[in-house]
Order: sequence, then C-alpha cells, then structure tokens
Amino acid sequence: MSVYSFTVGTFNPGTGTADGSNLTASTYMALQGGTTTQTSYIDEVYIGGQATSSAPMIMLLGRDSTVVGTPTALSAPNSNGPLHPSAGVLTAPAVGAITGGTQAIRSNSVSLAKKNFTFNAFGGLVRVNYANTQDRMGILGNTASLGEVSLSSFTGSTSAAVGAHIIYETL
Repeated sequence: MSVYSFTVGTFNPGTGTADGSNLTASTYMALQGGTTTQTSYIDEVYIGGQATSSAPMIMLLGRDSTVVGTPTALSAPNSNGPLHPSAGVLTAPAVGAITGGTQAIRSNSVSLAKKNFTFNAFGGLVRVNYANTQDRMGILGNTASLGEVSLSSFTGSTSAAVGAHIIYETL
C-alpha cells in the first residue's frame, strides 16, 4: 500500500459543465485506476482559490460515465507520485489526467456517489481529509463508471483559477 498525490498547480474549471456532458480539456482533474482490478481510495481533496475577485465555485468529485481515453502525460508543475520516498512504487499506478484523446464525462446517474465542494475561489479553500473513514470514495478498475473519478465545476460556477490535489491510497 502506498499513498500518492495527484496535484495540479493551477487550472480554470470554467463556468461549469452539466452531468452527462463532455468536460473540456484542462478544466478538470481525473483519476483513473491503473489496472482492471486495482482498488484506490481517496484520502484527501484540497482545492485552493486563485481568483482576483469574488468567484463562487460548485466543484464536484464524481464518477465518470466516460473515462479519459489515451490520457495526455502530465507536465510541470502538475504531478502524480508517492508522498513518501520509501513508498512502494506500483508497476501500474493510478493515472492522473487533465486531458486526453477522449475527454471525461461526469456521470448523470443518481445512484453513483458525488461529493460537493462549494466555495469562493477568491482566497477560499476546501480541504477534506477522509483518511481511515468509511466515507472516502473508492475507485475500482479503470473503466466507466467505477474506475475513474473527476474533480470539475458544475453549472452555475464562476470562471476562476484554482489549484488542487487529490491524495489517494492504492491497495
């Protein structure tokens, strides 16, 4: 078991995307399992606002009904790697992506979990730590709808820059 951090230094989720619609490249963070049987649990979500004026954001962490196809490799300052230097390195780690050949689609199913992080991106922040609790979201495999989650804005948000990380543990 190793704890990893998927971090995006800055991105603009825009004014939001309705459930069941294609997310736009570089407006979301998607975390996809590394293999068809891999299980990962999200331990922490952090979102920090970088707006220069008031900017209400409706950020959702939800399962994707279409996963990112052919994820584009991350570039600096973005990263996806183990937090501790002695962590076991996985042969097929979970994949962090902000874009790919096919964009993610947040599921519109009412029977799949979502977590809502509404905040003001004008200096506001959200940090939720689920480590070792029953309410942390899990990923199973690497296909829709259980194998990928994305962090993106929902319709009604204000366009503003944010930075975020997702800390997760792969079993």
